[in-house]
Amino acid sequence: MRAAVFAGPGELVLEEVPTPSAGPGEIVLRVGANTVCGTDGRILRGEKTAGIDKGVVLGHEIAGYVTEVGEGVDGFAEGDLVGVLPTVPCLKCYYCRHGQEHLCIDSDIFGYSFDGGLADYIKIPRAAMERGGVYKVEADLEPVEVALAEPLGCVINGASNYRPGLGDTVVIMGAGPIGLLHTQLNKHLGASRIIVSDPNQKRCELALELGATHAVNPLEVDLRDFVMGLTEGRGADVIVICIGRPELLQDTFKIARKGAHINAFAGFQKGVLAQVDPNLLHYGEFTVTGASNAGRSHHAMALKLISEGAINVKKLHTHTFPLSKVRDGIEFACSGEGVKVAIVPDSEYKD
Repeated sequence: MRAAVFAGPGELVLEEVPTPSAGPGEIVLRVGANTVCGTDGRILRGEKTAGIDKGVVLGHEIAGYVTEVGEGVDGFAEGDLVGVLPTVPCLKCYYCRHGQEHLCIDSDIFGYSFDGGLADYIKIPRAAMERGGVYKVEADLEPVEVALAEPLGCVINGASNYRPGLGDTVVIMGAGPIGLLHTQLNKHLGASRIIVSDPNQKRCELALELGATHAVNPLEVDLRDFVMGLTEGRGADVIVICIGRPELLQDTFKIARKGAHINAFAGFQKGVLAQVDPNLLHYGEFTVTGASNAGRSHHAMALKLISEGAINVKKLHTHTFPLSKVRDGIEFACSGEGVKVAIVPDSEYKD
């Protein structure tokens, strides 16, 4: 089969590799879709290498159909549509034992240490099967929808940290795929105002379609004036940073009400620092959190919200590339021209 293999920093090679077979406790999937994450672009540009094994097949937003069931596996049959939580927690470390398995310090991750979904087939190892991060899903869902449960699960984890409330005013900085998922989730959770800030007009229009009450171009509109005008001068209750620009952290302090929750959700380039006025933090009494990965409960909730139609992930899927053009697909996803890009085996690709 063909697979996109990590050959070193900034090196992605499409290779012929052995098609996997299922050993005891394992299953094999024919990949239905692997959606592209911003992290894939950072790997391709050589900006991210930590924890990624040389020679591993990349791709961690995975959905596929069972083609082989190993000895001792129950609950899965040939043809089942399956979604995969990419992080396989150890279930033994301090964080796993204290309900924070998404912060596991000894996890395996598909596309990092386990072969991922940028391939024709993927084997789900016994450890992943036994630790419960593999989900048989409704047959009427599309593989892209199932794959997009991965970023939605991360967004659900993020929201559990910044804790939006009924009637809140929420500012989402960035209308990329992650910002649009935060927009939908906050609408679902009862926010009364959702202000999306992004210079891309098409993405602002999509944000409004998916539940934002306001969308502004920060290059044309002073975001602080806009937010203060809507909140009688108080500021936003929740602000979520969905663009990896460290200077935005300081900007959030200026548009937040006292006691607001601020979440640095985006991944930032290694070594980059943010300059902030500590007095704004001191007097504002803000709660500042991050968000990293997702656990099994987050992924399961994501699949539930997608299957119930509460979160529309199909609307985010704008482009599909065949595996033979995987590099083009990742680069296109990073260009910002589309929203969410899927990579599929050439046999599944429909032009």
